[in-house]
Amino acid sequence: MAELHYTDLGDGIYCIETGLYRHGLAACYLVREGDRVAFVDTGTTHTVPWLLEILADLGLGAGNVDYVIPTHVHLDHAGGAGELMRRCPKATLIAHPKGAPHLIEPSRLAAGATEVYGPAAFAKDFGELVPVPAERVVIAEDGHVVDLAGRRLVFVDTPGHANHHGCVWDERSRGFFTGDTFGISYRELDTAAGPFLFAPTTPVAFDPEAWLASVDKLMARAPRAMYLTHYCRVTAPETLVGDLRHSIRALADLAVAEESGPSDDREQRLRTAVGNLLVADARRHGCRLDEAEIRALLAVDTALNAQGLEVWLRRRARRGAAA
Repeated sequence: MAELHYTDLGDGIYCIETGLYRHGLAACYLVREGDRVAFVDTGTTHTVPWLLEILADLGLGAGNVDYVIPTHVHLDHAGGAGELMRRCPKATLIAHPKGAPHLIEPSRLAAGATEVYGPAAFAKDFGELVPVPAERVVIAEDGHVVDLAGRRLVFVDTPGHANHHGCVWDERSRGFFTGDTFGISYRELDTAAGPFLFAPTTPVAFDPEAWLASVDKLMARAPRAMYLTHYCRVTAPETLVGDLRHSIRALADLAVAEESGPSDDREQRLRTAVGNLLVADARRHGCRLDEAEIRALLAVDTALNAQGLEVWLRRRARRGAAA
């Protein structure tokens, strides 16, 4: 058995390394109540054997899994959902109304991801997407309650990063499993000032105003912690939320600044601007890593953020033309 990387965070919550790209980039979570289990996010199809090994390490098995709850259908979060459901025959998938169809029939999801990452990288990093039988899927509207052996997990609709994004409120820990809605915070960039937080504007549905409203919706519950997919738990979110709001606005502003420029190389200009912004913000936060090291840690996010902002600008142009 390969070495398993997971951390007991208390309150029956385990943070699991998914193995995407590098250690410390992407996680998913196991929530345990007695002998019943829910997974929030799944990693990729390649992650699923590790999830089953971790269950065994905890004295559990596939039959103990009641729920699989992807926050949204981006493949670093939900790529393994179909395979995990296949391996856990008693589990129910809980999904956002706009995301569920793509997990039941993942061909469009695979095509879109192949366009973003390229066929070779898609196969290597994400593997095959396995469909989830429709009869095993429950559509979670805003406020939907999942009962995990008496433990209430509440699905909260949080558009902005994606229009099919939901966060999961855990009443036991008074924490949110936030997917990407509460941003990205890599532990390598922590400083004496605390975690460094920034927004992922990944393709294809960035909406800054909706995102800011979703952040307010999360903070209205006065959470004690946020369980991030990228990466692990951060506490005292009230001290971090200002940085997230700044990042959402700053990324939108730099995109709008490029809106009237030539479109041929705009994505490359956006990539340069995003990289410079993230480095400047990390420096302002007190990060002392070499600039080259910061850029290397943020290379995947810089490229995806630029792609997402380019898609957003094209969508704005289409809306303007139709007005």
